[in-house]
Amino acid sequence: MNTKFLTIAALAAGVACSFTACDDDDNDPDYTLDENGHVVISSIDCTTSNVQTWGGYMGVVANLLVKDATTLYTSWSESYTSSDVKGQSYAEWFKAQPAAESVEAIIEGCKDIANEVGESKIGDPLSKWTDGKLGEAVLAVESWYSWHSRDDYSNNILSIRNSYYGSLDGKVAEKSLSALVKASDAALDTKIVNAINDAYNKILAIPQPFRDNIASTEAKAAQTACGELYNVLDGAKGKIEALDATALKEVIDNYVDEVVLPTYKNLKEKNEALYEAAKAFAQTPTDKAFEACANAWLDARQPWETSEAFLFGPVADKGLDPNMDSWPLDKDGITNIINSGKYDDLDWTGDFDEDNEDIASKQSVRGFHTLEFLIFKDGKARTIVK
Repeated sequence: MNTKFLTIAALAAGVACSFTACDDDDNDPDYTLDENGHVVISSIDCTTSNVQTWGGYMGVVANLLVKDATTLYTSWSESYTSSDVKGQSYAEWFKAQPAAESVEAIIEGCKDIANEVGESKIGDPLSKWTDGKLGEAVLAVESWYSWHSRDDYSNNILSIRNSYYGSLDGKVAEKSLSALVKASDAALDTKIVNAINDAYNKILAIPQPFRDNIASTEAKAAQTACGELYNVLDGAKGKIEALDATALKEVIDNYVDEVVLPTYKNLKEKNEALYEAAKAFAQTPTDKAFEACANAWLDARQPWETSEAFLFGPVADKGLDPNMDSWPLDKDGITNIINSGKYDDLDWTGDFDEDNEDIASKQSVRGFHTLEFLIFKDGKARTIVK
């Protein structure tokens, strides 16, 4: 998680400058306001003259998403090698660690995403808007091209719920943190459940789309609710880690088998379907094919966002988080690739290093959000401009 946002911080200035020349006095991108006072930022179109390179680029990025999702799933389910793990699956290694350590990782993952949603995903655009940097504020809104921001953020909260409930269906599993906490301290369990539900509901109460309601009362309430969720989890951490180690071991096994592995398997399969849609568009580019890509992107996005409470292990060590989900985008770099058709050199090899500028530059022009930019405009599937 920290990796992604260190990368974003390094790239943010370049992204902002991609819309217009920047100077020392005002680096806010060019934008206009429509008749309703909403920020409108210029964007290139998919046209009959660039549709072939556009479609080719979509196919390459979608294929890289399949590669990364497959690597992530097989690292957890089959084999993974790192300084700590020696060829066994990460799932088996994680289960074998002292129960308190694995539970600490689970809770810290939940705390991290609660904080990120509140302070970064909602708070960063809100801060820029408050400072009068309206264009930068919109650009800071994750998933604003598809108008999917609220869904992303609420799915992040579901990743916390799933981790705590030990299931993907909203029901509390018998061998779950929730069940174990409830048996020990029912009031604490109720407090955690209420905080999860409050954050989730207040995010969905933000008027749609978030990019047009950044400074709304509802957005501020959602930010506060995410902060409260973080505080509740932080306060409960010590009590949870001190619970019976044997019972915690059963919770960890269930968490891996019923939450992490199925989520990553779904991510792999949904990205394979997204690649097929992108490949079909590249072969026969039509507005209908664009719509199919949009639907496939939304389907593939859901398991990723519901995995963000467990962005540890292979997803962090291998740079798979920024590979798949770097934000903001290097729009200027994306435009150059579309114009040149040179989209084959987006992959990188070797050990991941978050300070490697070459890796960071490639990550900023691939992944979910690059595809989002290529597929969506103003919350809808793009159409080919004649």
